Amino acid sequence: MLTARAAERARALDELPAYVYDLTALDAHARAVRAALPPRVELYYAAKANPAPELLAALAPHMTGFEVSSGGELTHVRGAAPGRPLAFGGPGKTEAELGLALAAGVERFHVESEHELRLLAAEAASRSAAADVLLRVNLPLGAAELGGAALAMGGRPSPFGLDPDRVGDCLPLLTGGGPLRLRGIHAHLASGLDAAAQLAVAARIADWTRDAEARYGLDLPEVCVGGGMAVDYGRPAERFDWAAYGEGLRALAARHPGRTFRIEPGRALTAYCGWYVTDVLDIKHSHGEPFAVLRGGTHHLRTPAAKAHSHPFTVLPRETWSRPWPRPGVRDTPVTLVGQLCTPKDVLATRAPVPELRAGDRVAFALAGAYAWNISHHDFLMHPPPSFHYLN
Repeated sequence: MLTARAAERARALDELPAYVYDLTALDAHARAVRAALPPRVELYYAAKANPAPELLAALAPHMTGFEVSSGGELTHVRGAAPGRPLAFGGPGKTEAELGLALAAGVERFHVESEHELRLLAAEAASRSAAADVLLRVNLPLGAAELGGAALAMGGRPSPFGLDPDRVGDCLPLLTGGGPLRLRGIHAHLASGLDAAAQLAVAARIADWTRDAEARYGLDLPEVCVGGGMAVDYGRPAERFDWAAYGEGLRALAARHPGRTFRIEPGRALTAYCGWYVTDVLDIKHSHGEPFAVLRGGTHHLRTPAAKAHSHPFTVLPRETWSRPWPRPGVRDTPVTLVGQLCTPKDVLATRAPVPELRAGDRVAFALAGAYAWNISHHDFLMHPPPSFHYLN
């Protein structure tokens, strides 16, 4: 769970809390993911998962491109990974963002609504520019298809995408030599699915796209099935089965000749390369239960609070204790790990079993390479930020 290089750095750190990223491990993982996918499947990284420039640079050699969801992300990723294709997605794009994307030469626009399509058409016409579009469609899914999803962005009422029966209303803006060119369909519907469930959803999207071609007399050469490959925080040693997923996509592509498929994973690419490392300030008991108070907290690592889970961690013991009083600690007792914030929601792990945990020991939280620092409420209580360390 904790690579040897990351453990060595975590033990040697002088400034805590800290994020430690193993870029060599990230490179190896991204290389393996790319190798598992058939050539006709394009691999885009969803930058929202972790936009750190060092991670983007490490990923770039293995990615077809990057998916961004705001004007700020667009500018940031262009600078960190220059020359790589970008897909611009997400609801609520402003006119200024659409103009920025057109000026930057964004390769694909994932359009979420008829109004957004009209805004894009107007901006493109005003600039005498062209834009390649994928219509994001919110396809209906059953409970069986969404049953394992950690998050559902589609298959039910949602702010994401168009209802399928609204696609026909968009076509007048996408035909007739206008500035917008319809390239295909986008349908990121759920996150947290295993390989078999992801493949079932991908097949549903591909079949719907084929039917839409026949219904509207269209040519839709591209299908983006999104990301959302499962990362199991309760079983951190397990990984999404990229080999099975790649074989399934190969079979799906064979059933849809001439179609280019695209996936946009985020968390499943970078989560495993990062650790949040901190130390234990105190071990205290409340109504018979032990609590380990850590330096830092969920204002640095928001994931456990956002997902309401106990985050996996490794204890890194430190034997030095220079205080003249007994060292607070627990042994063979479940302990709740909390941060320094003045809220009972500042919990990183609840009643987690530990052989031993003492004040002064270090703790390395795994799976902190995605949706961690970048989604956290950094300024609450104004504690100092963590340091960042990238192992090449």
